Amino acid sequence: MLAQRNRFHGHGSLRFLYKNGQAERSRTITLKHIENPRRKHTRVAVVISKKVLKSAVLRNRVRRRVYEIIRQDLPQLDTSYDLVFLIFSGEVLTMPHDELLAQMKHLTSAAGIYKNQR
Repeated sequence: MLAQRNRFHGHGSLRFLYKNGQAERSRTITLKHIENPRRKHTRVAVVISKKVLKSAVLRNRVRRRVYEIIRQDLPQLDTSYDLVFLIFSGEVLTMPHDELLAQMKHLTSAAGIYKNQR
């Protein structure tokens, strides 16, 4: 589970991120990101539509898998970014961990949000 300081609270900042953020896309996941210099910590959200997976149990399982990968990768990420991972395919539910990890690493490195990429 992500720490409280690394999660979004409310819909206003998510709306701002949807409108103004840059997108990095893969076949199943899209990463929307924007730098937020007013924050000291990176904030992350995972969004899965009911159209993708009908069952809340399955949506939460996917969300937990993605949050765990983010939690482990958080120390390498640059601070003061807002990130939203949008899941567009139910394949993520059955995708092997290594493949999901590789896809997410590719998206975050393409976004240039690792500390050593600047």
